[in-house]
Amino acid sequence: MLFRPLKYLCKSAGALNVWTIVATVILVILQMGTVMPLHGQSGESDIENVIFILSDDHRYDFMSFMEKSPDFLDTPAMDRMAREGAHIKNAFVTTSICSPSRASILTGQYAHRHGVVDNQRLVPEGTRFFPEFLQNEGMQTAFIGKWHMGHERDDPRPGFDHWVSFRGQGAYFDPVLNINGERSQHDGYIADILTDHAIDWLETERDKEQPFFLYLSHKNVHYEFKPAPRHEEKYAGEPIDYPEGMARTEGNLEGQSQWMYDRRYSIHGIEHMWPGNNFDNDPVPDFDSLYHRYAETTLSLDESIGEVLSYLDENDLAEETLVIYMGDNGFYLGEHGFYDKRDAFEPSIRVPLLAYAPGTIEEGTVVDEMVLNLDVAPTILDAAGMPVPEEMEVDGSSFLPLLQGKNIPWREEFLYEYFWEWNFPATPTMFALRGNRYKYIFYYGRWDKDGFYDLKTDPHEQHNLIDVPSYQDQIARWRERLFDKMEESGAMNIPLRRPQVDESGKRLDMRLLDN
Repeated sequence: MLFRPLKYLCKSAGALNVWTIVATVILVILQMGTVMPLHGQSGESDIENVIFILSDDHRYDFMSFMEKSPDFLDTPAMDRMAREGAHIKNAFVTTSICSPSRASILTGQYAHRHGVVDNQRLVPEGTRFFPEFLQNEGMQTAFIGKWHMGHERDDPRPGFDHWVSFRGQGAYFDPVLNINGERSQHDGYIADILTDHAIDWLETERDKEQPFFLYLSHKNVHYEFKPAPRHEEKYAGEPIDYPEGMARTEGNLEGQSQWMYDRRYSIHGIEHMWPGNNFDNDPVPDFDSLYHRYAETTLSLDESIGEVLSYLDENDLAEETLVIYMGDNGFYLGEHGFYDKRDAFEPSIRVPLLAYAPGTIEEGTVVDEMVLNLDVAPTILDAAGMPVPEEMEVDGSSFLPLLQGKNIPWREEFLYEYFWEWNFPATPTMFALRGNRYKYIFYYGRWDKDGFYDLKTDPHEQHNLIDVPSYQDQIARWRERLFDKMEESGAMNIPLRRPQVDESGKRLDMRLLDN
């Protein structure tokens, strides 16, 4: 229903005279006559509140209900969301690093449109985030956790009545938090602290007669992985199923792009993992330790989700609340000889995405369509009964109808983009078109072979078909479609940034600059 928050206005009618209410109703009717539902709006639902939980660097398959999950991993809360709600099994991000993906979630736009193309860029003046519109329509809004747009900025942002955040990547232990503009240090583990703040806001700081939107944004499981003390060493020594493409063999390297071989020996490559290596300020442990600590750091994230679900159950809010859990990007654990993310291969761009709303979503729902981080903003607005404001100019669509089991027209391919970073030079600028079966990747700025992969016969993308004669006509069509899509959406201009240097002329590490 459009503008559902009106009914909450009427709850406090004691403070309004009847003519104010009548005038408001007339205004809403006039608006309904002139505003068309946009971007897959589904209409009526029983949802009154929304909780969006975001994690950092969580792989799509590191949930224990997933077939490819490590046998030892246990994530009961995520499993519950999938069992009693929906698992969106083909969820992706359109730029696989923190800040661009987070900006895409909040704007519904590609990185080349919202302008936050790396982890240091400030949010451009005039950018509108969807919580502003929820707030304007009467929903109480709270942001709790990692913001990470503008690097070291942690000050409260428009659209949120309540604000708890920290600078940059923050710290796993004893973090300094900015709470509504006042900074203070808090003892303990970051996931526990953020969860406590979220539950406290739900229980004591909001008006329980009004609808709410809570954005709970975790640091977990960002590198360097540091599990809560209660989980440390829990998985040490557990057997690891090493990915096929991890080994440095001729078969794994044959036909692939040169940058992939180079990255193996550079930052974010497993050949880069050796004791004492600190030449690029990115020391890493051995691979097995990295893997086990990653899994251990996931556990407090799952516990946080479980606490939120329990609060909803105990306070009779589950039937009227939509809970969405998502990762901000993927993460390599050995595939292609990599760790980290950034590029256009599946471990980097695929993310976990779960939705739970007992009053709206049938248990055990599985969504096969390709859903993107661009779709979050229109989906949450849709769930709140609001059309997408024209001024947002979103690239995504609401997937709420898919959660409700409706058959609607949906995308068959999407654009992926990543822009080279001076401080992480091993991964080039790239643009990709990912379809249901095939993927074409175009590398910009270096003489290297592009990529073309059949995801049905080669799901691990180990066999590059770019030079195979029988595929050349198909590759040409995919290349044309990629550039058509880029031209249509304004993605043809590469965003540059003025380098900053010290007094001697040496270029500065952009990660250490507050701008």
